[in-house]
Amino acid sequence: MKSAHAPRKKDFQKWHDKKAYLHGKEHRVFFHEREIWFCHLGENIGFEQDGRGDEFLRPIVVLKKFNLEVLWGVPLTRKGKEQHPYYFIFPFQEGKKSAVVISQIRLIDAKRLKYKIGEMPLYEFNSLKAKIRHLLA
Repeated sequence: MKSAHAPRKKDFQKWHDKKAYLHGKEHRVFFHEREIWFCHLGENIGFEQDGRGDEFLRPIVVLKKFNLEVLWGVPLTRKGKEQHPYYFIFPFQEGKKSAVVISQIRLIDAKRLKYKIGEMPLYEFNSLKAKIRHLLA
């Protein structure tokens, strides 16, 4: 049975070229926990969250800063599912709701961070961390 939506054609070679460029960057940006950044997440396999456009960008929340080089990041989407255990819905940018895709948490090198677009409110960030703790327990 065919899906209602045809899968988007993925350009893995273009992503590979971009990834090689990012790897060669000399410096990393300065970042903090709770910040929301556009991040070069790339062209990924199956249901993994992809970046979009020529830069393969997707917004992420900086969940945990380990040092100046690496962090745990969690991608955002506008297609969140209310009351779903692996999504955390919160208001972001002009009252629009965004969803943190908790199941897609990953280690990210700060070289992938492009630019900061905001910050998650402390109350929402603490609620997100509590939900992740609950899922891991």
